[in-house]
Amino acid sequence: MREFIYYSKNGVTAGNLIKDNLMQAGRIDIACQFIIQGFFVSRSMRKDTKVHLILMGPPDSPKHLEIFPGKNLGGIENKIDISKKDVAGLIKRMLYKYKKGANVELAPGYNVEKKSFVKLLEEMHGEGKTIYVLDKRGEDIRDVEIADDAVFIVGDHDGIPKQEMKWAKHIPMTKIAVSPYMLFASQVVTLIHNEVDRKE
Repeated sequence: MREFIYYSKNGVTAGNLIKDNLMQAGRIDIACQFIIQGFFVSRSMRKDTKVHLILMGPPDSPKHLEIFPGKNLGGIENKIDISKKDVAGLIKRMLYKYKKGANVELAPGYNVEKKSFVKLLEEMHGEGKTIYVLDKRGEDIRDVEIADDAVFIVGDHDGIPKQEMKWAKHIPMTKIAVSPYMLFASQVVTLIHNEVDRKE
């Protein structure tokens, strides 16, 4: 299983704030593109991948959205269409489904709850998962033995706030890089998939 955490500093946390202009919804457009590149391959979808969105924008942050189509790819209600508009619609429905104090399932593989970035990392570490954080000063991914239970943390265009990383410093993480350049988040997830695919 490969898991990705996408941290969105300004991604809105209420469904009614996601309208036609996704850029004005705290750059939800970037999250949508990340999801598309995270799951889709030509004429198919990855069954071994889970994406976690941490949305930190208004009005009710933090929100944690867990997206795992491979849990039930045969289910009609579990299908993601390959367009930013459709993925944005999925995120919107998940946020509308949220209930205070609960982890709510929109459909098998699609859950929403109020959970912080650090809390999610603590839980993953407690489950024995190996956590990697993308950093341009990190070790080249080609020189790293990637664990089978890998979790990759990718920030949005503003990166992950230093304060968040400070709060998470007690959690073991390995810094890795996929390029000497700063890339779009969607490019990063594609390159990680490619590197791990080739090693497998």
